[in-house]
Amino acid sequence: MKTIIEPFKIKSVEPIRFSTKEERIKILENAGYNPFLVKADDVLIDLLTDSGTSAMSAKQWAGIMDGDESYAGSRSFYRFEEMVKKITGDKFIIPTHQGRAAEKILFFIVGSEGKFIPNNTHFDTTRANIEFTGTEAVDLLVEVGKHPEQRADFKGNMDVEALEKFIKEKGPENIPLVMITVTNNSGGGQPVSMQNIKDVKQVCQKYKLPLFLDACRFAENAYFIKKREKGYSDKSILSICQEMFSYADGATMSAKKDALVNIGGFLSLNDDELAMKCRNLLIVTEGFPTYGGLAGRDLEAVAQGLEEVMDEHYLQYRIRSTEYLGEKMMDAGIPIIEPPGGHAIYIDAKRFLPNIPPQHFPGQSIVCEIYIDGGVRGVEIGSVMFGKYNKLTGELIPPPMELVRLAIPRRVYTQSHIDYVAEVIIETYKKRNELKGYEIIYEAPMLRHFTARFKPMK
Repeated sequence: MKTIIEPFKIKSVEPIRFSTKEERIKILENAGYNPFLVKADDVLIDLLTDSGTSAMSAKQWAGIMDGDESYAGSRSFYRFEEMVKKITGDKFIIPTHQGRAAEKILFFIVGSEGKFIPNNTHFDTTRANIEFTGTEAVDLLVEVGKHPEQRADFKGNMDVEALEKFIKEKGPENIPLVMITVTNNSGGGQPVSMQNIKDVKQVCQKYKLPLFLDACRFAENAYFIKKREKGYSDKSILSICQEMFSYADGATMSAKKDALVNIGGFLSLNDDELAMKCRNLLIVTEGFPTYGGLAGRDLEAVAQGLEEVMDEHYLQYRIRSTEYLGEKMMDAGIPIIEPPGGHAIYIDAKRFLPNIPPQHFPGQSIVCEIYIDGGVRGVEIGSVMFGKYNKLTGELIPPPMELVRLAIPRRVYTQSHIDYVAEVIIETYKKRNELKGYEIIYEAPMLRHFTARFKPMK
C-alpha cells in the first residue's frame, strides 16, 4: 500500500474554535504581533512547537492513573529509570520537570566565564542556559547544513574538522564538554549520522573531553539513520538508539518531544562525581532524586512514551507526515529547508521575502501573516530568536539562516489539517510582495522571542 495511515485510532477529541480574519488581525495587534502572546484558544492549527503538545496514548493515560506518588523511592521512578537505562546505557538517571531544567543543572555546574561549549547547533534554551553561566555557546554545523536549498542525507552533522580546530584554538581545558543535538532543531530538524557521532567522539577522546547528546528527538534521528545510513537498514530502532548513546558520556532530554508527554525530562550521566553534584543541585531546585520535579504519574507516562516512540510504524508515519507537508509546499514553489526534517517544516524566509532584510525580521512577517490568513501559528527562528547586536555599533548580527518553523505535534493533527496548513502558506506566498517587515518595540535581555512586542514597518 502506498498510503501510510496513522498507526492509531482517535479515542478523544478537542474542539477547535474558528475565528475570522478580522478577529485575528485584532488579536495579533493586541499581542504585539508576537504569536507567543496569542491565546491558544484563538489559534486554529498550532504549529508553534512540538514540545509538550503530543497526544498521549491510552496506555499512557492508564499509567497516569497507576502512578505512585510516594515522595521517595516511588515505583514509577524505578520503571522510568529502567526504561531510560535500557535506551541510554547510562549509570545515573536524574529526572527533571523538563529539558531546560536538565540543561540548567548541567551547565550551572560545568560552565563559567571564559569557557566554551561547541555543538552542531544549540537551540534557544540550551544556548540561554549556557550563556547564563558566562560560557560561550558555539555552533559548528557542517557547511551544507547552512544552505536550505541544498540536499544531503545528514545536514544536521557537526563539522568535525572545525571542532578539532576550535579545541586547539581555545584549549581543551576551557571546554567542559562537547554537545550534539539530535535531530538538529535549529538546523531544520535535520538528522545527525552515526558516523558523525563516532567521529566527534574520536575527537573528544583525543582531547579527553566528555560528549553529551541533546536527545530530545533521539528516536526520529535513529529512524533517519535506519533509512539513510549504510549498515543500519536491518537494525531495530532500539539498537540504533543504544549505539548512538553508547558514544556519549551523558545526555539531556526534554521528554516533551520524543517521550510523547506533556511534561518531563531527564539528565543521564556516567561520571560519579558529576552525577553527585547534579543530584545535589536537583534536590535544591527540582526535588528528591526519585521524582525530580515530576509527579509519579508523569514518570509513568514518560516510561510508556519512551517505549511507544521507538515503534517503527509510528516513526514511519511521523516522518512521512512531515515530508507530506514539505512536498505540498515545494510543489507550490515555496522555499524550505530541503529535504524535509523530522519534526517540522522550515520555511526559508530569506528566499520567501528577499525584499525584507534581516534587521526587519522577514520570518516574523511570515508568522504574523499566516496567522492572519488562516489562524496557523508558527515560530520565527532567525534574527528575532538568535540575532545579536554589535556592542560598538549596535548593528544586528544576523544568524546564518532566517527561518520559520512549522512544528507538528505528535499524534494530534490529521491529513486534512495538514492540507489546510499548506493551503494557508500557499495563499500567503502568493501575496509575498505585499508583506512588510517589523521592528521590535520591547525585548527582554534573554530569550526575547518569547515576550518581545513588535510593530509593522510603514
